[in-house]
Amino acid sequence: MDGMTHSAEEQALVKAAHRVLPAGHFGNFASDLIIREGRGGRVWDVSGNEYVDYLLGSGPMFVGHAHPEVTEAVLAQVPRGTTFFANNEHGIRLAEEIVAALPCAEQVRFVSSGTEADMYALRVARAFRGRDRILKFEGGYHGMSDWGLMSLSPRRLANFPTAVPDSAGIPKSAREEVLVAPFNDLDAARALIEAHHDELGGVILEPFQRLIPPAPGFLRGIREITAQYGIPLIFDEVVTGFRFAYGGAQSYYGVTPDLCTLGKIIGGGFPLAAIAGRADIMAHFDRGIVGDDGFLMQVGTLSGNPVASVAGLATLAVLKRPGTYEQVFATGRALMQGIEAMLKRAGLPAQVVGEPPLFDVVFTAEEVRNYRDVLRADPALQKHFNTRLRAAGILKGESKYYISLAHTAEDIEQTLQAFAGAIAALPGKAG
Repeated sequence: MDGMTHSAEEQALVKAAHRVLPAGHFGNFASDLIIREGRGGRVWDVSGNEYVDYLLGSGPMFVGHAHPEVTEAVLAQVPRGTTFFANNEHGIRLAEEIVAALPCAEQVRFVSSGTEADMYALRVARAFRGRDRILKFEGGYHGMSDWGLMSLSPRRLANFPTAVPDSAGIPKSAREEVLVAPFNDLDAARALIEAHHDELGGVILEPFQRLIPPAPGFLRGIREITAQYGIPLIFDEVVTGFRFAYGGAQSYYGVTPDLCTLGKIIGGGFPLAAIAGRADIMAHFDRGIVGDDGFLMQVGTLSGNPVASVAGLATLAVLKRPGTYEQVFATGRALMQGIEAMLKRAGLPAQVVGEPPLFDVVFTAEEVRNYRDVLRADPALQKHFNTRLRAAGILKGESKYYISLAHTAEDIEQTLQAFAGAIAALPGKAG
């Protein structure tokens, strides 16, 4: 079934990876794929196999791999120095651009990963509010911290608001600091916030949770109840920032949080992330304003790195051009509609869930509004399609198609042909 060739070099590298890396990989993607090169909307592995790339490095390569303007900016900076542990002009300019773009952003603090951004956003919310507990939504991903890894993908479902750790090594005490609500259930979330408002340091959510769009009125309702009690609302926009609109999901959905976290796109393929938000909350990063007791220490060797900053600035310059988002949405919509039509003709219990820049097929006929709805999907069908697509030269994550500015009509046509082949390979569908 696998139409790809596998060279001796690739096989040797896979063996080496299993010898020196736990599970044979970096903790991200399967160990049997080793990428050598990416250009535009495609990548090549070390055996020379070519793929239409909907993985996009898990989302950062929104303008495509090796975009010439991003590459030029990086190559111009590298001979001038790659890191300084001090302010540099490019990081300052990038912060200015973020403040100008995002409705919630008055100030920015840079870090190197989305995990750090989410962790510090929770910490600064607690510092501002003077409370310890956090409310999050089941199925929401907020990085790898102890608090972020609560009820992300629990195998054992608990009654709300009980938090379930998703990893070994998390202290039991961390469970008591996190309350969990169902996504897209405004009544349940409102009741929890009202019952615990004196304990909450913040509420964090992905405005677009993994693949699931917010129900009408959900984000606005959460904004209203948190504002009523003065609880900082954090939008995790590590994925959605600059992807759905230049002003992020907060602009796209028309709801402004108090803080947001950013990553992926703003680094242009380099390690860079950020916390952005209201100046009075961000003031806790400034000892001169809040004093010793209110000060939140944050130090990062590579925070605001100049190479990442110039890559981010070049990426954002591309995205600001007229027609950019219209093109991405048109590309994504064409693929979504083509897949939906094939699923309907085949009579499969499945639906396309998401927005044109980021979506996937969920193999269930039931409405998908939250994490527990996704759990009802058919994992065997999901695996069948992902395996068949990979063999046909289509690279995607287990549960996402990331669309880029670089994807072409040819890429979409190849993907739809591969999807049709996956349907034909199902028992009873041949011919």
